Amino acid sequence: MPFFDMSRQPSREIFPGVTITTAWGDEIMMSFVQFAYADALVPEHQHPHEQMGMGLEGEFELVIEGESRVIRQGDCYWIPGGALHSARSVHGPARALDLFHPVREEYK
Repeated sequence: MPFFDMSRQPSREIFPGVTITTAWGDEIMMSFVQFAYADALVPEHQHPHEQMGMGLEGEFELVIEGESRVIRQGDCYWIPGGALHSARSVHGPARALDLFHPVREEYK
């Protein structure tokens, strides 16, 4: 199916205050990440998937391999597979778009 209506895709809470809505193809996945409130946290973790993303709304602190940056609307980032990273919203709700290669099966 080449088209997705994201309003009809299921959402799931992956951590308290952090929800994702995903769509995927054979080799790539996109994930809209919603931080519901300030200090909503994606704890430090790693995965073998390459990840890129962009801030869509609000602000969140992203830490990749110990380097920290506040991501705002339009800012982009790259997380190599296996890199330790975490994210925390600041000043209220925030939204991001993440892309993964290959598809994260646990998010289907």
